[in-house]
Amino acid sequence: MSDTIMNQPEVLRGKLSGKQRGALGAFFYELLRNKFMYALALPGMIWFLIFCYLPMGGIVIAFQDFKAVKGITGSEFVGLKNFEFFFRSNDWVKIVTNTVFLNILFIAFGTLASVAIAIMVTELGGRWFKKISQSVMIFPHFLSWTVVAMFMTAFVATEGGFINQFLGMLGVQPIAFLSSPQYWPAILVLLKIWHGAGFGAIIYMATIAGMNPDIYESASMDGASRWQKIRYITLPLLKPTVILLTILAVGGIFNGDFGLIYAIIGRNPALYPTTDVIDTYVFRALMDLGDMSMSAAIGFLQSFIGFVLVLTVNYIAKKTAPESAIF
Repeated sequence: MSDTIMNQPEVLRGKLSGKQRGALGAFFYELLRNKFMYALALPGMIWFLIFCYLPMGGIVIAFQDFKAVKGITGSEFVGLKNFEFFFRSNDWVKIVTNTVFLNILFIAFGTLASVAIAIMVTELGGRWFKKISQSVMIFPHFLSWTVVAMFMTAFVATEGGFINQFLGMLGVQPIAFLSSPQYWPAILVLLKIWHGAGFGAIIYMATIAGMNPDIYESASMDGASRWQKIRYITLPLLKPTVILLTILAVGGIFNGDFGLIYAIIGRNPALYPTTDVIDTYVFRALMDLGDMSMSAAIGFLQSFIGFVLVLTVNYIAKKTAPESAIF
């Protein structure tokens, strides 16, 4: 390393404390040692800065009677008034319950499916078969929910739907799926798994690929079966990754999957009892009332609750499994 690089922090040495100089020196050393890696990450960092962090200034809209013609600086400050509209609704308890319940189902069954797929693909023999399997299982992730909704209609339609045609062949009366809300939590979970479990399995497959093969060889020499190696080696080593991803998922537990639910359910009031979530309710309110402040208030509330949940779950994880905690 050149003298310029080594002496870069020296310029500020007279103005900084010993601890600060050490931290600054370590920062420059890390930055220059991995400069190409940071250069590759720079476009992503800029994207997050522009589209995720700078818009945070718009949170102030949640506390204003926002008028587009007046802008943020000219709109009247109204405090917590915008938060009242959601809680004045007679259905807010049911909407929150649906949001949390569906997300718990998505997280639980999605995690189980992703782990199962990762293990099965890893255990498969044949290089080409494994590659084809991986390509097939991640393909649904790149399909728009709008496209999925079109196919879903063909399956669940009361008249002429594939499912009801099959039931008719068995002599069973057709089911009015589009007016029967009790079926839709299960249907949405199945769609979520089909759409995202294969893509989510990539992280678990990467974790399995990084496991020490000597452990498996030792287990084989001791006479362990394939199932025993999965149960006593693979699953315990996957535990930290599962906990980490669960912590991240819990942060969005108050955010309904708007793309999935609105594309599939749309504005079908018959299915609202089990499928209406915070995001779809707020979207309808925004479209009907045109009040951006109210929707911003609920978005802020969702983010705040998610932040608190992440801290809580991370604290629990740190106490029970420190290696799985985020911080």
